[in-house]
Amino acid sequence: MTKKNYHHGDLKNALIQAGWKILAREGVGGLSLRKVAQEAGVSHAAPYAHFADKQALIAAISTDGFSQLYERLSQVAAQHQSQPREQLIETAWAYLQFAQANPDRFKLMFSGVLEKEKDYPEFVEISYRNLGLIVSIVEACQAVGVLRPGPAEAIAISVWSLVHGFVLLLLEGQIPHTLFEKTSLREAFLVSLAQVLLPEP
Repeated sequence: MTKKNYHHGDLKNALIQAGWKILAREGVGGLSLRKVAQEAGVSHAAPYAHFADKQALIAAISTDGFSQLYERLSQVAAQHQSQPREQLIETAWAYLQFAQANPDRFKLMFSGVLEKEKDYPEFVEISYRNLGLIVSIVEACQAVGVLRPGPAEAIAISVWSLVHGFVLLLLEGQIPHTLFEKTSLREAFLVSLAQVLLPEP
């Protein structure tokens, strides 16, 4: 290592954070182990102690992103545990806010650029934890009549698709700006989410 000294276990995280910085500046095409080493201030060989290749680096970066997403969503879900409708709304809103705050990170996480996901068990595990959280919220909503009955996982995918689609349109600047002259982002988002929510009794 050249410019910085890292305690045991710190180097991997330093390389992951360096990867995020490169992604924000240059996108996935600019990401490489050599650039990550340079960004972190370590030798060009240092990343190979943790990552066999660029795919392994992308897996680690994506895993870190999904871990941060899960931490945020689970916090919000816990705050509204006794109110399933609000829990769904506020968790979905937190998902949008995470994407807004971390657009490059978010796009990489869902880009499909990681070619063999099953080769990276930590990535698979955190991905399923996020899905499991959504399923549990859907089940809570179904139990009180907020969402229609049916297979919880399938309905979770449907709800997630609606939210994710809105978020991607927002990030890509594809929602007409005239809409936000008439309403706030949150209000527009809630109108979209209302398509899957059942009316309150």
